Amino acid sequence: MGAFEYRQAEEVREAFSRHGCRYLFIGKSAAILLGYPDTTQDADLFVERTPDNCGALVTALRALGFDLTDAQAGEIVRGKDFVQLKNGPFDLDLIFAPDGIERFEDAWERHIDVEGFPVCHIDDIIASKEAANRARDRESLPRLRSFREYWMRRERGEADP
Repeated sequence: MGAFEYRQAEEVREAFSRHGCRYLFIGKSAAILLGYPDTTQDADLFVERTPDNCGALVTALRALGFDLTDAQAGEIVRGKDFVQLKNGPFDLDLIFAPDGIERFEDAWERHIDVEGFPVCHIDDIIASKEAANRARDRESLPRLRSFREYWMRRERGEADP
């Protein structure tokens, strides 16, 4: 698969909206939607872990063209902490329990709406990468923190120094 594209985010937004799914873009795909100048190979979604939402999620994913196995559908319905999908039109990671974020509702209260995309706040993106503590996350954290400073100034309407 190629790099994550804006078109894929639009497809997720449209299908998930149609089926009433609650989710947030998280990880590098979320940072990219906030304006972070980088690429990623997949979309990462923090998904609300409720029975209704998980059932709607399976329906929405199939409508998007994901060829879910019964086992994958069962993992999603149960809200398994992490489900990686590589059997659809693009790679997608479903995260029901991201490192560094206690509850979906807390992240939802802090989220940013970017052109209709529900996106985790940059502080939650950074907290999750810090808590995961993977080598690739540690490598990207200095750039994400620098981007955070730029993004926060822009959100406050301040000029760049």
